[in-house]
Amino acid sequence: MLGLHEVTNPPSLVGRGGCCFRAFDGNVVTAELHLGVDDAFHPAEKAHPGLVLGTLIELEATAARIEHPGYELSWAERDTYEGYVRLHARDGFVSRVEVMTPTA
Repeated sequence: MLGLHEVTNPPSLVGRGGCCFRAFDGNVVTAELHLGVDDAFHPAEKAHPGLVLGTLIELEATAARIEHPGYELSWAERDTYEGYVRLHARDGFVSRVEVMTPTA
């Protein structure tokens, strides 16, 4: 839903667990997210990744993909970060994710 594709962990990280995700523009990697594993997992209340998209159209399309299967999504802080329009969502593990785009 966020435009990230799971990729195989490099050999040096395979034994640690977790997973890696990448976003591509053609063959160019534009973002990479590494997620680790803790024995006693508790989703962070405030800490979260922030992903930047190029346009408001892309942001709204991403919001629709997040909402369609029923994930929590909020526009409550849409205009509270100077220079950006943003949304917050919760993933399948209830971890917070921010997705934003620069204002025109």
